[in-house]
Amino acid sequence: MAALDEPLKKILGGTTAKVLAEHLDLHTVGDLLHHYPRRYAERGELTRLADLPLDEHVTVVAQVADARVLKFNGGRGQRLEVTLTDGSGRLRLVFFGKGIHKPHKDLLPGRRAMFAGKVSVFNRKLQLAHPEYELLDRTADDGEDAVSAFANQLMPIYPACQQMASWKIAKAVDAVLPSAQDAIDPLPESLREGRALVPLTEALLKIHRPATKADIADARARLKWDEAFVLQVALARRRRAETQLPAVARTLTEGGILDAFDAKLPFTLTEGQQKVSQEIFDDLATEHPMHRLLQGEVGSGKAQPLDALVLTPRGFRPMGEMTVGTEVVVPSGELAVVDGVFPQGEREVWRLVLSDGSTVECDDEHLWIVGNRGTGEQVLTTRELRGDLLRADGRPKWSIAPATPVDLEGGEARPLDPYEVGRALGDAGAGRPADRVPSAYRNAPLKDRLAVVQGLMDAGGMRAGGAAVYRAAAGPLAEDLAWLVRSLGGGARLHPVRDGAYDVSVALPAAYPAFRDAGREHAVPGGSAGRPEDGTGFRRAIRAIEYAGRKPVQCISVRHPGHAYVTDHFTVTHNTMVALRAMLGVVDSGGQAAMLAPTEVLAQQHHRSITEMMGELAEGGMLGGAERGTKVVLLTGSMGAAARRQALLDLVTGEAGIVVGTHALIEDKVQFHDLGLVVVDEQHRFGVEQRDALRGKGKQPPHLLVMTATPIPRTVAMTVFGDLETSVLDQLPAGRSPIASHVVPAKDKPHFLARAWERVREEVAAGHQGYVVCPRIGDEEDAPKGAKKGAAGSKGAAAKASSPEDAEEKRPPLAVLDIAGQLTAGPLDGLRVAVLHGRMAPDDKDDVMRRFAAGELDVLVATTVIEVGVNVPNATAMVIMDADRFGVSQLHQLRGRVGRGSAPGLCLLVSEMPEASPARARLAAVAGTLDGFELSRIDLEQRREGDVLGQAQSGVRSSLRMLAVIEDEEVIAAARDEATELVTADPELSGYPELRIALSALLDDEREQYLDKG
Repeated sequence: MAALDEPLKKILGGTTAKVLAEHLDLHTVGDLLHHYPRRYAERGELTRLADLPLDEHVTVVAQVADARVLKFNGGRGQRLEVTLTDGSGRLRLVFFGKGIHKPHKDLLPGRRAMFAGKVSVFNRKLQLAHPEYELLDRTADDGEDAVSAFANQLMPIYPACQQMASWKIAKAVDAVLPSAQDAIDPLPESLREGRALVPLTEALLKIHRPATKADIADARARLKWDEAFVLQVALARRRRAETQLPAVARTLTEGGILDAFDAKLPFTLTEGQQKVSQEIFDDLATEHPMHRLLQGEVGSGKAQPLDALVLTPRGFRPMGEMTVGTEVVVPSGELAVVDGVFPQGEREVWRLVLSDGSTVECDDEHLWIVGNRGTGEQVLTTRELRGDLLRADGRPKWSIAPATPVDLEGGEARPLDPYEVGRALGDAGAGRPADRVPSAYRNAPLKDRLAVVQGLMDAGGMRAGGAAVYRAAAGPLAEDLAWLVRSLGGGARLHPVRDGAYDVSVALPAAYPAFRDAGREHAVPGGSAGRPEDGTGFRRAIRAIEYAGRKPVQCISVRHPGHAYVTDHFTVTHNTMVALRAMLGVVDSGGQAAMLAPTEVLAQQHHRSITEMMGELAEGGMLGGAERGTKVVLLTGSMGAAARRQALLDLVTGEAGIVVGTHALIEDKVQFHDLGLVVVDEQHRFGVEQRDALRGKGKQPPHLLVMTATPIPRTVAMTVFGDLETSVLDQLPAGRSPIASHVVPAKDKPHFLARAWERVREEVAAGHQGYVVCPRIGDEEDAPKGAKKGAAGSKGAAAKASSPEDAEEKRPPLAVLDIAGQLTAGPLDGLRVAVLHGRMAPDDKDDVMRRFAAGELDVLVATTVIEVGVNVPNATAMVIMDADRFGVSQLHQLRGRVGRGSAPGLCLLVSEMPEASPARARLAAVAGTLDGFELSRIDLEQRREGDVLGQAQSGVRSSLRMLAVIEDEEVIAAARDEATELVTADPELSGYPELRIALSALLDDEREQYLDKG
C-alpha cells in the first residue's frame, strides 16, 4: 500500500499537486486513483449542448461552427466569439484581450475539440468565458500514434475545477495509474468470487481507461462493493463495540413515576407506541448503552375530520379551526386550552351511529369515554369498539354519557326574547322549512337555550305516551331542537313523518322543564318526559359503526387532567411522547434524562408539554408536588442568571430528573448527578461533536435515543445510521392539508412576485394569515463573513461577477429587517406585519407569537426560527424569499407551517436564479411533491450523501465516491448482511488483514474518533 500512500507532489510536481490538494482534496496517489470519472465521451460523439446545466463547470466535446473577432469600447478592446454546435443546440465561447490570439488560430470552423469551463448566461444565451480546450482533430503530420490515441476510445470526463480541466486530471491519472498494481484488495476472496466481482487492480484500470462500456460496468460494480462493504464492516464493528461498553442498566421500577404517569393517562397507548416503548425499555435494561434511532412523528394523534364539531365557550366550531390557545369545553363543564394541533393528512374515517339517530365521525385510533352497566366507564378506541360492539342478544353494548351543560356566548346580539323566538319558530311549524334557530340563540347561556326550547315546545309540542314530542318540524328546525336539547344534557330523537318533516322526542333533566306553559307541563308526569330511572342519565347507545371513507383529519391535545373535549358526544384525545416514558423509566431507576432540542422555541414547547402531561409529577420537592415526582427544568442560552444558576444546581444535585435544553446543555459548566439517558430531537440539526459533548457528561456512557420526524429512506438509515438500531412509530401522519407550492422567478418575471404579494393580501382578506421567510436577520452582525459593507451593489462586485448567476450568488441573502420594511411601505401596506428572529429577547418573541396565534397580526416576517414548534392553523400562505438558499428538507419543513387547518395552504418559493440552474431545478422538485420520503431522495440525489462517517454533510470530500445510497439499495443491503456475518464470526478481523488495512485507510484518526463517539 506504500505506493498508494505516496504524496502526489513526488509524482506530478509541486504546482499540479498543490492545485489537486487545494481544490479537489486529493493528496496521495491513492486519492487520485479513487477520483473516478464522472462520465465518458466517445470519440465521435457530440455532447448535447441543449442539456448543459447552468452555473456548473462542464466538459463538452463539440465542433466549431463559426469564429469571429469583434471590437468594443470604441475600438480599444477586442473579443473572440466562437460558436460551437452539436446538432441539438449552440454554445458561445468568449475570449478577451491578449487571450484571443491562440484560440483564434486553433479554433477554426470545422475543428473539433474538448472544452471546459463554467456555463453562464449573457444576453439570454449560454456561454463559456475563457474556457480551456484540447483539440481532438489530428493530421497525418502528428503521426499514427497520436491519431490512435483519440480514435475509438472512451474519453474519461473527471470532476474538475476552474484551476484544472478534466483532461489535465486525466494526464495526472496516467502518471499514477501503474501504481494501481500495488492496490491491496480488501474484499475476502470468497465474497469476491461469490458475487463475480473483478479484482481491485483490474477495476481501477478499467474505471480510468476502459476499452468498452462493459469495462465501465464491471469496474463500477466492483468499486461500489468496496465502499459499501468496508463501510458496513465499520458500522457492524461499531454496533458490536456498543455491546461491549459498560453502562448502568436502567430497569423498570414498579410503583414509580412511570406507573403513576401511565395511571394518569385516560387512554391506552397505541400498538405502535407499546411496541416501540418495549424495544426502548429492553435496551435500557442492558448493561451496555442503548443506541437507537426513533423515526417518525413522536406523538400519535387520535383524529377527527376537519368538519367535526368541537365545543368552545362561543359554541361549536369545526375541528379544522382549532388553534393552539383555543379554549374548549371539557366534559365536566370546565374550560381548557388546546395546547397542540396535529393535522394528520387523510385517514380512513368511521361513522358512529348513536341510538338517537345522531352520528359522529373519527379515525380508528380515536378514544371514546364509554360505559355499560357491567364495567362502568372505560376509554376505548374506535377499532376496539368495532370489534366488540354488540351484546350476545344483539343489543348495543356501549353508550356515551352527556357532557355537563355549560353557558355559551357566541358574541352575537340577542335583541329578542329567547322564549318568543322559540314560539315564533314553533308557530311557523312545518310550513317554513328554511327557518332555523339563529346561531346567537344556539350559542347562548343555558337559560336562553332552555327558553328557546320551551318556546318551541309550547308552540308545537305535546305529550304523547308519557313523552314530550314536537310535532312535524321541518328538517333543519328539528335538528336545531335536538341539538339544543342535547346541549342541556338531555336526549332527543328524530322520527321522520312526511315531506322532510320530523317528530322530535324530547327528554330533559328535571332541572330543565321542557314546557313553560303550565297546562302542557303538567300533562307530562315528573315535569320532564322520558327521565331515565336507572341513574345513568341520558346516555346514547352506539348502535353501529360504518365506514365513511378517507377524509382529511386532525387531532388536538387539551391542557386538562382529563385530556377530553366535547364534540357532539365526547371524546378523549392526547399526544403521548414515547421519549417521555423512556425518560421517566430512567428517573425511576435513579438516573437523570436530558433532552436536546435544536431551537429555543422547540425546547420551550417540549418543556411545557412534558410538565403539563406530568402535572404534579413534575413538581417533585415542591409544595403540592407528588411524593414520587421529580423536577423538570429548562436550560437555554437566553435564561436569566438566577434561573440558570438554579437549573444548574438542580442538575448537579440530582434534584432535577429531567432537563430539556438547547446547545446550552453542552457547555462545560453544566454537570449532572447521574446522567442515564440522552434524547436528541431533530438529530440532523446537531453536529457529531455537540451530541458527543452531552453524552460525555455521564459517569458511564449514557443510553442514547435519537429522534427524527424527517422521513429517512431505508438505504440512508442503513448507511448513515447503520450503527443505530431503528424503531419506526406506527400511524405516521399521512401528510398535511393540501398545500399548493409554486416557484416565483422574481428576476425573469417580476410581475410574478407582484402577484405573490397580491395572493398574500387575498388570504388576509379571507380571514387568514401568512408568513414571509428570509435567510438572514439583517443587522450588521449577521453579514456574511468577509463581506464588505455595500459590496452587493458596488462596481467591484459587479466587475468580478463573471455571470448574472455569479452576481446572484455573491449578493447577501435577503434579510428579515429589510424585507419587512419594504413590505409595510409597499405591497403589504395597511396589513398588520411583525418580525420574528432568533436575536429578539425571549419575551418579545413570545409576545409576537402569541399575537400571531391570536390573530392580532396578519403577516409574520421571520427567519427559520418558525421551522419547528410553531402551530398556527389559520396561517395559509407562506412566501420564502431567496428560496434557493435553503436545502430541500428545510424548505419542506418550513412549508409544513401552512395548510395545518381546514383551509388549503399556499407556499411560494421566490428565487432570482436563472431557470436552467440546479438551484431552480431543486425548487421545482420541492414544488412538485409533498411526499417527505420522495423529497429526501431528491435531496440526496442532488447533494450526494456527504461524508457519512464524519462531519460530512458539509464537507468537501465524501467517503462515498462511487456508491449512491439512493440508487444502490441492493448493494448496501447485501453488504450489510455480509459485513454483519463476518464481524460476528471474526470481530477483530484477524483472518482478513487486507480488510483491516482498508478500514484503517477509511477510518483516519478523525473518523475513527467519530465512530467511537457515535
